[in-house]
Amino acid sequence: MSFRRDTLTKPIFALARGVLPAMSDTEREALEAGDVWWDADLFSGNPDWSKLLNVTPATLTEEEQAFLRGPVDELCAMLDEWKIFWEWRDLPHDVWHFIKREKFFGMIIPKEFGGLGFSPYAHSEVVRKISTRSIAAAVTVMVPNSLGPGELLMRFGTKEQQERWLPRLADGRDVPCFGLTSPEAGSDAASMVDTGIICKDIFEGREVVGLRLNWHKRYITLGPVATLLGLAFKAYDPHHLVGEQEELGITVALIPTHLPGVEIGHRHLPAMQVFQNGPNRGRDVFIPLDYVIGGEERLGQGWKMLMTALAAGRGISLPSLSAAGAAFAARTTGAYARIREQFGISISKFEGVEEPLARIVATAYQLDAARRLTCAALNAGVHPAVVSGIMKLHATERMRTTVDDAMDIHGGKAVIDGPQNYLGNLYRAVPVGITVEGANILTRNLIVFGQGAIRAHPYLLDEMNALADADRERGLAAFDKAFWKHVGHSLQTLVRALSRSWTFGAFAPAPDAGEATQFYRQLSRYSAAFALCADMALLTLGGALKRKEMLSARFGDILSELYLLSAALKRWQDEGRQKEDFAALEWCMATGFRTIENRLAEILANLPNRFVAVILKLVVQPFAARVLGPSDRVVHQCASLVLEPSAARDRLTPDLAHVDDDSGFARLERAFKLVATTDAIAKRMRAAHIHDWKEAVTNGVITQAEGEQLAAAREAVTKVIEVDDFAPEALSPIYKKTGGVHQFFQELGEQRAAS
Repeated sequence: MSFRRDTLTKPIFALARGVLPAMSDTEREALEAGDVWWDADLFSGNPDWSKLLNVTPATLTEEEQAFLRGPVDELCAMLDEWKIFWEWRDLPHDVWHFIKREKFFGMIIPKEFGGLGFSPYAHSEVVRKISTRSIAAAVTVMVPNSLGPGELLMRFGTKEQQERWLPRLADGRDVPCFGLTSPEAGSDAASMVDTGIICKDIFEGREVVGLRLNWHKRYITLGPVATLLGLAFKAYDPHHLVGEQEELGITVALIPTHLPGVEIGHRHLPAMQVFQNGPNRGRDVFIPLDYVIGGEERLGQGWKMLMTALAAGRGISLPSLSAAGAAFAARTTGAYARIREQFGISISKFEGVEEPLARIVATAYQLDAARRLTCAALNAGVHPAVVSGIMKLHATERMRTTVDDAMDIHGGKAVIDGPQNYLGNLYRAVPVGITVEGANILTRNLIVFGQGAIRAHPYLLDEMNALADADRERGLAAFDKAFWKHVGHSLQTLVRALSRSWTFGAFAPAPDAGEATQFYRQLSRYSAAFALCADMALLTLGGALKRKEMLSARFGDILSELYLLSAALKRWQDEGRQKEDFAALEWCMATGFRTIENRLAEILANLPNRFVAVILKLVVQPFAARVLGPSDRVVHQCASLVLEPSAARDRLTPDLAHVDDDSGFARLERAFKLVATTDAIAKRMRAAHIHDWKEAVTNGVITQAEGEQLAAAREAVTKVIEVDDFAPEALSPIYKKTGGVHQFFQELGEQRAAS
């Protein structure tokens, strides 16, 4: 018998069991899905920086590089986003054929099943490049390789299922989609009303045990063209054909869309994006049990399977598209600000432009850093569930801010739609990324910290499992062991947080990282402060913290910043501590530290237990939130990274889709290079107070060749500044029927006069 367990732990155990809220099966399965990784170090309050720096950077094989230089570049050259949006409302037939032929749908499927067998990083790079040319094409390629039947079959399918379906998915004979969202159940999957009743029926000429399915799904990407539907539903066994339990839970199965009872609906038009998306229904659709992914033994395990797959997919698909959008915004907005003049000078010289431009640049740097770090984990076989939630949430949110900033700087150029507007469709696409794969409001308020607090905390999950153990004595023994380790951990965290906060992190652990060493020290400081405040919130609120969504969101913001800032530091280290890029790193750090300080202050101001809040304030924020954000010097240096052709600009915006055509982006790239090349010539003319290059040649200020070069640059700038216009008849069928807009309004005027 243990004196500590029986005297001290037992009453605490009894109290905790009484207040612990019940956890639903879907909540437990979501928590158990995926892995913990660097997020656990950050949650510990004492991150081991050597672990981060020793993560092998994500790289591409020669075969993957060849695919990016070959089929991906060829696909990008085939794409015209304006025609896809305005004329075709779909990818053209030759593009669909090319995507299937080159196995874009089978990037993640192993070679043994006819796929390309690419790494998560290669998948990310492919999506990233295509999305800078066409959102519709990127989403089309992205979805089958993230959350879909292919991923689920690879992880959970039987050998027979893999051998049957994966080759067909790899070579495009089958186009997949996945049906999860219902009108009744979006984020709340437990409310799903789609059902599968286990019964006997005839299938392909023989009687088998199977499922009779009824469902209604919507928002299903590739749904209107899919030949193989992955379906989530609730399985029931009322006749006990497979066991004693009647309600089996959420299950996933494969449904060939040609089966009787399957109804493919019309198309949705998500935020004017024309990738294939739409509803579907099933009415009394019968499938054999071997169509359940994983077979009979996987009945009722669908939610855990989905959450495990999502832990990988959420870290690749939308973060890749978002990082690409930020990089594209940085490259185009820097170039446009450089060549566009107002009041006789480049608008890039205005500090009002520099501020949002710096934000675009630094965000592009940080998002791609986080994308690469997350892909490195996925390449190593880790499926970081909490990190994937952070990535989806913050990549899409920061893309929204970045694209808004780019639109502001471009002004009317980005507002007027047409073939020459290279930002318009990206702007329209932002709400799609914000909404899908888990709405951002839900992810921020409930998932990041809610899941992270349990999974990434060193002891909390062990304590919860002990409290939920049906064997009380075994649970007490396990709780005793975990609880006192938790107490020791909390005391250590208290000491770390106190010492690091009162010394401004001057002596906090940090690797020798040159100029960046100071940033590691601050992250060590904030990690300890975060861990202590999280522990105290959990202690004082218990299960009620689950309902304090605003507090949970603030904790989640801090954990997210710690991860994203870690990724930026990792990138700077991996790229050889490039001095030119340090301004982008400084901007990220200053902005992230300001967010952390503000969120800590908000948590302490709103923590219900005011006594604990006052004590925490003295420990973690004794001198108030004093971080102001990036200085004007940093803003200026950061914005300057994209205003001239340079290695730094290319590092910031690598591997975008560059097609040498007459599109708006290609025109901008040519004009930018010409303006940069002729800058010295233009300065000599300004110094001589001459605006006409021919006059400058006559006066000997510049040579004839220089004048012609300058004229070419000015002509290129004029073509960039141009915006599209359309004949009225091209925009509205009304005018086609009446002989033109003028005749239409003339007749309208005559009708009014007659009346």
